[in-house]
Amino acid sequence: MAKILEAAALTKLPGKWKLGADQKSIQQSFKFKTFAEAFSFMTHVAFLAEKADHHPDWSNSYNKVEVSLSSHDAGGITQKDIDLAAAITEFVWLPQ
Repeated sequence: MAKILEAAALTKLPGKWKLGADQKSIQQSFKFKTFAEAFSFMTHVAFLAEKADHHPDWSNSYNKVEVSLSSHDAGGITQKDIDLAAAITEFVWLPQ
């Protein structure tokens, strides 16, 4: 089982990721110009998630995508979440 990270480790989150209200996830909202851009972003993140074997909880409404990362099997935030957040942040073409 993956190790749950201490709160101090979360200060190194890339981009504008924030601790979720549940204290067991990290979350970020992304806004794009169009639905097609939002869908393209989600498609790319899906490939990143498959490669990492770690999948986000997310929702999409037109040009907005809400992403939440948590290691459910560990019961909180692990290095897998931080690594996927970094990969997503590195990919995003919009200023965050």
